[in-house]
Amino acid sequence: MGGGGHLYALDFDGVICDSCGESSLSALKAAKIRWPQLFEQVDPRMEDWIIGQMHTLRPVVETGYENLLLIRLLVELQIPSTRKSMVSVGLTVDAILENWSELKPIIMKEWGEHRDSLVDLFGRVRDEWIDKDFAGWIGANRFADALLRELAGVIIPPERIYGLGTGPKVEVLKKIQLMPEHEGLMLHFVEDRLATLKNVIKEPALDGWNLYLGRWGYNTEKERNEAESIARIQLLDLSDFSKKLK
Repeated sequence: MGGGGHLYALDFDGVICDSCGESSLSALKAAKIRWPQLFEQVDPRMEDWIIGQMHTLRPVVETGYENLLLIRLLVELQIPSTRKSMVSVGLTVDAILENWSELKPIIMKEWGEHRDSLVDLFGRVRDEWIDKDFAGWIGANRFADALLRELAGVIIPPERIYGLGTGPKVEVLKKIQLMPEHEGLMLHFVEDRLATLKNVIKEPALDGWNLYLGRWGYNTEKERNEAESIARIQLLDLSDFSKKLK
């Protein structure tokens, strides 16, 4: 969005929309299909606990299929008889949050799972939910209300919306800043993942961007503390950001 000498590039999931509820429920549906015998021992109360823990674990998820792995791992934590991975012995939710990048390939190998098949299953289950119960699917997503109030009535042209197929965010930012109509504007990038902002900092061509980490997004206290030590990054509260849009 440009205007008034400023241009804002906003991450969607985590900054504008909180899809954690929807993605967790979609993954739970998919996990029941993938591992039906495992879920014979999971009652509604445990499902509620799992969904609650998924909100805690959401910052580690980079791709949707990982939600299935996390849900199965949480079941193993609660029901020892379901364990098919030695890594889950003595594991805690905090340890998963801290060590997910190391744990993921281990459990994938121990469970004999493949990324592509999980991606396909997750996508198919989500698409079926959208087709059969669109209102319910929308209701499972939460939006940053204060932000949307400021954006009310603003129509963002389709060409200014960059989806997964448009490439890495660093490349999108390079493309945006080179557009003739953006020349002379102050550039702002609001993101909720610290790793993404660190990737931007590594690109000298993107030195002109002001970088913000949204406190309300998918990040941990440890990441927020780290961000405070990086001079290039400003931590941002949702209320403060809403004021910037006025």
